[in-house]
Amino acid sequence: MNREIILRRRIKFLTWFFIFGLVISGATAIPLEWELDILAKILGVGGQTSSQVNSGLAHWILRVREALRDNGARYPFMAYGTDWLAFGHFAIAVAFVGALKDPIRNKWLFNFGMIACVMIIPYAFIMGAVRGIPVYWRLIDCSFGVIGIVPVWYCLRAANEVEKLSQVQPVPALKYFTDRV
Repeated sequence: MNREIILRRRIKFLTWFFIFGLVISGATAIPLEWELDILAKILGVGGQTSSQVNSGLAHWILRVREALRDNGARYPFMAYGTDWLAFGHFAIAVAFVGALKDPIRNKWLFNFGMIACVMIIPYAFIMGAVRGIPVYWRLIDCSFGVIGIVPVWYCLRAANEVEKLSQVQPVPALKYFTDRV
């Protein structure tokens, strides 16, 4: 199997991986209360409130769950914001279908993906501080950018290599004769 075919297969696999990650991230932005109930049960604090747990991840999960429940009961329309967050992830995932179809012409998507992954870090630290998000949770958010940049960076490198490999240079003798015709 030649190098170009191998690279194209890797690009396709990693692009699908990135699309899958975007879809999963989007899908998990919708059932937040349910997810927090599961996390609370896993942490062994499912039936407790944040006031019963003093610190750490369990306290944070319970506090967020309570806030979502209170907010949902009083202002259910506020959940529409996370619905749009999910939509944004789905829309970006659909855009990457262009990279599946033609990774050379659409390699700008890999640049876009890398920029978005890098932007997660300052955004999480700035807005996380403004919103009172614990540092460890901001680091979890940043991990999506750190992990996500790896496949899109590889895809960009591979797409550049495929582009070079696919540019067949004419044989000099043939070029001489074809220029004369």
